[in-house]
Amino acid sequence: MATGSNIQTYFEGKWHKGDMMVLRAADHGAWLGSSVFDGARYSQGVAPDLEAHCARVNRSAEALMIKPTVSPEKMVELVWEGLEHYSKDTSVYIRPMYWALEGTDLAVVPKYGSTGFSICLEEIPMAPPNATARLTTTRFRRPVLEDSVVNAKAGCLYPNNARMLAEARSKGYDNALVTDAMGNVAETATANVFMVRDGEVFTPIANGTFLAGITRSRHISNLRIDGSTVHESVLTFEDFRSADEVFMSGNMMKVTPVTEFDGNSYQVGPVTRRVRELYWDWALSGR
Repeated sequence: MATGSNIQTYFEGKWHKGDMMVLRAADHGAWLGSSVFDGARYSQGVAPDLEAHCARVNRSAEALMIKPTVSPEKMVELVWEGLEHYSKDTSVYIRPMYWALEGTDLAVVPKYGSTGFSICLEEIPMAPPNATARLTTTRFRRPVLEDSVVNAKAGCLYPNNARMLAEARSKGYDNALVTDAMGNVAETATANVFMVRDGEVFTPIANGTFLAGITRSRHISNLRIDGSTVHESVLTFEDFRSADEVFMSGNMMKVTPVTEFDGNSYQVGPVTRRVRELYWDWALSGR
């Protein structure tokens, strides 16, 4: 079942209306998990950081030993071609994807150069301005590079995120604040995370256990240009419990204020509101 509606699929050189089939049963990506994707957004007639997302899916493919077959520039061109099927006031999730078609001896290693490629466009609304989230802890952690392909946005990583999220939901919360293998906060189950204390902004330092997101980087840049102090730091659960504001950062919804972490309540404060304002001012400015 698709996440969104009004789907357009690019596959084998042309756009197709609807959620068409692109993987076969014997494709390496279907049975051995060699698939990567990225996600950009189209909203209010703009697609912020689209080329950065297209470039990252190529880096993700290389991390899984899959040969990228489409340049970021060509991918951007294809996406805009597909977006012609949508009105300016439609919010669309943009998902370019690669997967391996064949394996080498013993099948497990992907055959370099045997690559499947697709772009899926789905109409998915942006979150309403008053949307918030409540966080809890989880017993599951982010892996390290020696354990998994944490340097890629790979489909095979998401079952771990899913069980984090499922555990949080079973406890009555929306999402989980997740640590790395050392016990320091890395991100949430679905997005990067920021906290605010005494007017200064903090986010977990990128240490190779999680993707330091494109939208995360954009928020850091916007805040610093605006005059805010932003720290990329080693952070613990106790740091978040003593925060004044907490917000999640991800491409899907851009900024999601957090109102609670395991009984610790937060206001949807001025910095969180300013981050959202700065992001859309930048996105709509065409810079």
